[in-house]
Order: sequence, then C-alpha cells, then structure tokens
Amino acid sequence: MAYLGAFYRTYALDFWGFGESGKKRETYAVSDFVSLVNQFMEQLGIVRAPLVGHSMGGTVSLSVAIRYPERVSKVVVVGSPIIGSSLAWPLKLAGYRGIAFMLFNLMGPFRGGMQIYSRYICRDPRFPAMMDRDLSRTTLESFLRSIASLRRTDLTPMLNQVQIPSLGIYGAKDKIVDPLQWQPMQKGISHTRIEHFPTCGHFPMLEEPTEFSQKLKAFLDQETPH
Repeated sequence: MAYLGAFYRTYALDFWGFGESGKKRETYAVSDFVSLVNQFMEQLGIVRAPLVGHSMGGTVSLSVAIRYPERVSKVVVVGSPIIGSSLAWPLKLAGYRGIAFMLFNLMGPFRGGMQIYSRYICRDPRFPAMMDRDLSRTTLESFLRSIASLRRTDLTPMLNQVQIPSLGIYGAKDKIVDPLQWQPMQKGISHTRIEHFPTCGHFPMLEEPTEFSQKLKAFLDQETPH
C-alpha cells in the first residue's frame, strides 16, 4: 500500500466480518464480498479501477471482474484459489458445518494454534504477530463461513468472460492454496500473465516485498487496451 500509494490512489477494503468492517451478518459468502466491492466503489464514486486481491481477496476480485466487468480495468490475484477445492485440507475441514460448530467458541485456542502454524506459512518473522492481530479483529464465525463458501467456489466455467489484462502471482511453496492454481487461470483467461515466486509461500508480498512490488507496479503501469 505504501509503495503503490506513491504512484496511485489506493484503497484498502475490509470484507464484512474482517478488520474494521461490521461483524453482525447472516452470511459471509464470496458472493457477499463481490457485492461489497461493487457497493464500495459506488459509494466512493470509483467508476472503474484495477483490483488487487490476495488469497480469497483475489478470488473475489476475479468474481467482480466476471459479475461487474464495467467496474474492473485490470485484475491481480495473489495466491488465490480459482477452484476452492485447492485449499489446504485443514482449511477445507474447517469449512464444514460440524467442525465449524465445534470451533465457533474456541477463538483463544484457535489463535494460539495459528500462531504456531503461521511460522510454517510465511518466513517473515513479523508474520505470527500480524496473523494474530488480524484474527483478533475477526470472528471465528465469519472466518469459517467465508472459508466454507470459498471451498465451494469454482470460477473455471466463467473465466472466459474475463476480457481484461490479468496477473496471477503464485509462490511455489504455498501451503494454504495449491501453488499450481495459476494453471486454470492461465488456461481460462486469454490476457493472463503469471509471475512465479519459486522461494515464496502464500505471502510473496511479505517474503519478497521489493520484487513483488516492482512486478505489480510494472503490470499496473501498462496501458490498458480499450
């Protein structure tokens, strides 16, 4: 955000149930977040803009490009599942109602476990604290319900509707999303570029921040065909 903010006007959006957004909703589905992005842009008077999303945020960004094509000039996904079944098995399990029910009232132990597990997800030493801070700002219900929705998502039948420049950034050592999820993206979208980060996991923006920022900016700087 700080790097791109020197060249572009940038906005960070918290999905419902996360960060500083409201946490009293009936559903936290991918489709809800797609609508939220559209409403966010409408309220701020943003007619058309590039969307950049990490993990589920990238799946949502691609979905916005499919559902509201007039809104999106370019789309960037980072470590995002194109097919929800590509999520790591612990996340897929957490998305099932029975297991989610058992976890709903266990936010303390859940955060403790994630703090240990986060050391295997990202090699940035700041990451465990960042993960814990983010989890403290969400509810387990919104986290698990959104994961359940993400697990059921499959964008492959609709990818050919994406007619804008698209960039996929994937770390080869991703333990959260199958690192080969760039393949359906490349196969399904005609204007796709893939950037591989061989030494990174799910968070290339933290593990290789300089290279990540430069490649992202180079893509955003390119002229968009009309």
